[in-house]
Amino acid sequence: MKVLVTGGSGFLGTHIRNFFNADDFSRRSNLDILNLQDVEKVEDYDVVIHLAAFLDKSPENSEECFLTNVEGTVNLLRKMRENSVFIFASTKDVYGVYADNFEEVPERCLTDYCGQSPLEWSKLIVERYVEYYGHQNNFRTCIFRLSTVYAPKSDGNEPNFVTHYLDAINVGEPIFLLEKGEPKRDFLHVEDFARACQAFIDSDVTHGLYNLGGGYQNSLTLRGLVEKIEKIVGANAVIDDSVKTPSPVPFNYVSDISKIEFELKWKPTISIEEGLRKLL
Repeated sequence: MKVLVTGGSGFLGTHIRNFFNADDFSRRSNLDILNLQDVEKVEDYDVVIHLAAFLDKSPENSEECFLTNVEGTVNLLRKMRENSVFIFASTKDVYGVYADNFEEVPERCLTDYCGQSPLEWSKLIVERYVEYYGHQNNFRTCIFRLSTVYAPKSDGNEPNFVTHYLDAINVGEPIFLLEKGEPKRDFLHVEDFARACQAFIDSDVTHGLYNLGGGYQNSLTLRGLVEKIEKIVGANAVIDDSVKTPSPVPFNYVSDISKIEFELKWKPTISIEEGLRKLL
């Protein structure tokens, strides 16, 4: 099975690529999803895991965001061969503040516009393209609306806040804690993300859309996360807790993962504590 990971040199992509022993499609490997010659390579692969994205949320960069995330993805989709597999990394933030209506957020949560940034809106638009081209050109598709996926640091990549918190507490640097640390999130180790990709590849599901996170059993408030890191590291955090949650990010977000557990027989295997220790 030949696997290609777009953004395979990125923060998550590095680990997904290593898990599958996959090839990298990224600007670091001199390949660009906006280059029609480059995307011809997609035809050679059985599985494409699409992580590459323009991640800037600012309105002033919306044109580049939509160009890269929407048009770039469509370029890939047009080259997928029949009976191959396309896995797309979307985001929980497509739900915006509607997620606050649920203790555990299901896939049926509204995704209507409520102030989402160009990044979230581009991801939601792309989901429809993924479904369309998968049905039209007869290849399998999977959309993962990712919650907080964390991973060990890799060369040349900015870590997400989980890894940043651990590093900062370890060396005594201050961390910024949203809303006094009260917001709750669910956390998923990158290896469990990779296993979810494998579970879809091995399944009989033709087209799937799933919330993907650690679920209720791997959820903590941000303050609780910091306290757990403090115990593991053996040091006290230096905290600035004056930062407000930016709108329209939900105050709390915990994934309802019952659908993926039922359809793909997948569940997280790495607890938060074990995952944090892996980061060290």
